[in-house]
Amino acid sequence: MTIYMPYEIKTGSENMQIDSDLLEGAIKQNLSEPIFRLYGWNPYCVSLGRNQDDGFLDKDFLKSNNIDIVRRLTGGRALLHADEITYSFICPVNYLENGEHVISSYKEICKILIDKFHLIGIDLDFGTKKQVKTGFDYCMLVSTGADLCYEGKKLIGSAQCRKQGYILQHGSILYSYDKQLLEKIFNENVFEITCIKEINPEISKEDIINILSKS
Repeated sequence: MTIYMPYEIKTGSENMQIDSDLLEGAIKQNLSEPIFRLYGWNPYCVSLGRNQDDGFLDKDFLKSNNIDIVRRLTGGRALLHADEITYSFICPVNYLENGEHVISSYKEICKILIDKFHLIGIDLDFGTKKQVKTGFDYCMLVSTGADLCYEGKKLIGSAQCRKQGYILQHGSILYSYDKQLLEKIFNENVFEITCIKEINPEISKEDIINILSKS
């Protein structure tokens, strides 16, 4: 049975610490059940992948706009966490049918999200038809076979890390986005992404949280 953590809004450093603590706790307790957590961010925050260079960021601009910076446990590229819902999923590798295989494990965990979003009329699929783009710092512009897309546009970007037989996967579900702000932060043309408000403005953030929080 999945352990559901209640939705909460925290700072970037608090959110990353909670994810880390949950992973460490699962390892220490030899937990067999998965943990599913939903959270938001206040203030806005740029998260960097574990080994990502931060040289592309204008830190003075971020500071003047009250945008934090934090580094994730997981790999991948930077994200702006703003008007979104973030999920994290922690489980032992052997909980998944193909847990030892990285891409297969991404897809197995993401299938949970696919099934949930289908319940509210949003049909997602994996970004397998798009070529991976390697020249971008912003995660949502990089498409892999483990991303979730709506009609060819990326909606959910995820990242993963592994430790002592356990997987932590977390990801960003865009509710809305500020194209100008993203382009200013990442100095890149933002394209081929979408958000819940573009797909169906009648769906509230609370609707998404409620459907994801139920077994």
